[in-house]
Amino acid sequence: MNGKYKIFIIGPAHPLRGGPAQFNENLCAELIKEGHDAQIISYSLQYPNFLFPGSSQYETNGIAPKGIRIHTLINTVNPLNWIKVARFINREKPHFVLFRYWLPFFGPSLGSIARLINKSTKVLALTDNVLPHEKRIGDKPFTKYFINSCDGFIAMSKTVLKDIAVFNQHKPSAYSPHPMYETYGAAISQSEAREKLKLKQDDKIVLFFGLIRHYKGLDILLEAMAQPKVKAQNIKLLIAGEFYDDKQTYLDLIEKLDLKNQVILHDRFIANSEVRDYFCACNLVGQTYRNATNSGVTMVGYYYQKPMLVTNVGGLIEIVPNEKCGYVVETSVEKIAEKISDYFENNREKEFTAHVTEERKKYEWTEFINTLLMLYNSCLKK
Repeated sequence: MNGKYKIFIIGPAHPLRGGPAQFNENLCAELIKEGHDAQIISYSLQYPNFLFPGSSQYETNGIAPKGIRIHTLINTVNPLNWIKVARFINREKPHFVLFRYWLPFFGPSLGSIARLINKSTKVLALTDNVLPHEKRIGDKPFTKYFINSCDGFIAMSKTVLKDIAVFNQHKPSAYSPHPMYETYGAAISQSEAREKLKLKQDDKIVLFFGLIRHYKGLDILLEAMAQPKVKAQNIKLLIAGEFYDDKQTYLDLIEKLDLKNQVILHDRFIANSEVRDYFCACNLVGQTYRNATNSGVTMVGYYYQKPMLVTNVGGLIEIVPNEKCGYVVETSVEKIAEKISDYFENNREKEFTAHVTEERKKYEWTEFINTLLMLYNSCLKK
């Protein structure tokens, strides 16, 4: 793309933790590499503590990314702060701002800031979800308020693009797949990763990674692990992530299904410095979601060249070619168990990994940035 731009990414960044923060920092760094003046406006208060289901909103043992300017400014519950943030943006005069939107909770604050930004600055939105996986009162009006404040939209799944159309019929929108996360470090050998995590070298390991919520279907995967064809191969399930649901429910299910010898439970938030170890240690990544739009877990899997099993929901099926880079299965305990068994029984890992290595080329950051800048130029014509 021709031209160099001043861009503000508005969303979480260090020291806030999680996938959106990692994505924003990656995107900012890649924009800077291409010669743009990119900065991040993050949150001084992202969620009030009583609304946050995890142990902490902060990356406790991470270090700030080098070469990125992060302005910690936004308080999501203070309207006077929203005016202050908009004034800061107006003084800086960026060509465009990119709001990161994934929960209706952010609708009032981000929608208000967007309305206060000078018209010479275009307002774009990167929408992970238009409506959340877990429905609440106020979802639609808050989302509508935010959507109506924007000039254009970019989504990382075609499912979300269709959801945007429910609220927006005329403004420019674009699709670009979720790029790969590249901040967790270069791959290490499986043996080294397993040694670091104290895992047995000869185990067959399926990895379930990330925050544990009902819609992600860990219970479905546990049921599949209990099926005779999976049990007979002594396949292990490595669960790595913090419970945002009732932990006891899952522990009871593990007990009921007699899975104590098959489940390896690392039930805590996985720091950025450890992410690589978990992906490099496993043989297969399992994402048995009940519903989904897109997933950063899939992109980490691609980066570390790991085959994946995903369910036939939302944006997951768009990025994992079935029987090549892994499996796309119905959300069925029996079908999931059948494919897990097939993967290990028929030694699919080498074949599928070769396909993953080729497919991952589609998810370079350059493609996403080109789409984003084309969207901005489309908005200029409106």
